[in-house]
Amino acid sequence: MVRAQSIETLNSLVRLPHETEWVEFKHNDSEPEEIGEYLSALSNAATLHEENAAYLVWGVESGTHRVVGTDFRPRQRKIGNEDLEPWLARHLHPDVHFRIDEFSVDSKAVVLFSIKPCSHTPVRWKDHAFIRVGSYKKKLKDYPEKERALWARLSQTTFEKELAARALAGEDVLARLDYPAFFEMLDQHIPSSRAAILSRLEKECMTQSLGDDRWNVTNLGAILFARKLADFEAVARKAIRVIVYKGKDRTETIKEQEGSRGYAAGFEGLISYISDQLPGSEEIGQALRREARAYPEIAVRELVANAIIHQDFSIRGTGPTIEVFMNRIEITNPGKPLIDTLRFIDEPPRSRNEALAAFMRRAKICEERGSGIDKVIFQAELYQLPAPEFRVTEHHTIAILYARRPLRGMDRQDRIRACYQHAALQYVSRQAMTNTSLRKRLGIEERNYATASRVIADTIEEGLVKPRDPTNTSRKHASYVPFWA
Repeated sequence: MVRAQSIETLNSLVRLPHETEWVEFKHNDSEPEEIGEYLSALSNAATLHEENAAYLVWGVESGTHRVVGTDFRPRQRKIGNEDLEPWLARHLHPDVHFRIDEFSVDSKAVVLFSIKPCSHTPVRWKDHAFIRVGSYKKKLKDYPEKERALWARLSQTTFEKELAARALAGEDVLARLDYPAFFEMLDQHIPSSRAAILSRLEKECMTQSLGDDRWNVTNLGAILFARKLADFEAVARKAIRVIVYKGKDRTETIKEQEGSRGYAAGFEGLISYISDQLPGSEEIGQALRREARAYPEIAVRELVANAIIHQDFSIRGTGPTIEVFMNRIEITNPGKPLIDTLRFIDEPPRSRNEALAAFMRRAKICEERGSGIDKVIFQAELYQLPAPEFRVTEHHTIAILYARRPLRGMDRQDRIRACYQHAALQYVSRQAMTNTSLRKRLGIEERNYATASRVIADTIEEGLVKPRDPTNTSRKHASYVPFWA
């Protein structure tokens, strides 16, 4: 079946009147660096020309489009000790999916690379993005008019609009999507007919009608309401994983669970499962004992929702991960944030996935725009937890929620982070941080006001807060605001 599809694709390509900017034919030229540059150029060209895929083909003569065969064997090729395919994938940023098919036509070997169009940002090979100019491969930066056109096209192309499944019968769509959860979350009655249900899903951009009861399912519909994410290849690897460790590091895993449902349909179950894995603490009241969670559920809920909403779906083979340690929770999502982590509190959030984010807010899965991280910080202060930490790696964003520990157990950076976040939260609440408010935040007794003063001085030295009134010389009445105020 795969061979037949590959031959059909090849036949359609060789029938093209001339080599296009999204197809490249080769005979035996297979220098690895050159292949990487072509993958970048062809992926970017496919987006620019609104093609569903680009193709790099060996075994076809470029001038005549005649099948001549090739001696290139990509799966036998190594770069050092590494196979060619993972080596190529490792140097493409952001990740772009490509498939390699090897087959024969009339006893002549053919190699077909099928390359997905870029999304969100141009694909780079190592340090440079490439583009096709006619039949030539060039650096994108040298052709500003093509670069502008590509960015304009990318602004119209989103992950949510791409297709997770094509031309399904209506009954198959409803078998794959949890439509009862869709109507329940929007507090609506389920329509009485299949056609009306599908029409409502189409209105929300979850499906697309092709007529004659044939339907496409968009990535938005699949990622939010799949009964089984595995039913949709485009989103199957985006399932959320929860990993619980025995101690403070990753040396011993207690359990690992991977979600199978769409994010919206499975969200409440996910939060319930995470809550069950978190350590509790016994609080002794005046008349009874009660179990209290070590972390505020609102904070966990918002951070998980943020990881879902703000992830970069163009990074292949990875989805959001929640890791539970003895002393913290780490919530990781693929992709770097679009704004500086220091501005998470005050800046309106920017998401790569606006349709997904908008539906999650309408369904009351997460807070209204701009208030989620504020609530996380507020809850951390209310519970007197260490300040949450936000880290950025080369390909991921990590939010860390720490378990309670006394001030003496916090290092200098913990205290500075708490001071900055407190100043920022006070400022967006139309207040200013003072020695008194910081003492309350950190649980410092009044007689130890000098401890709070040292934390403030350290945070000023780091350039994260500043005096609200630089002319005020009174330490007693001094107040402070974040550096950007």
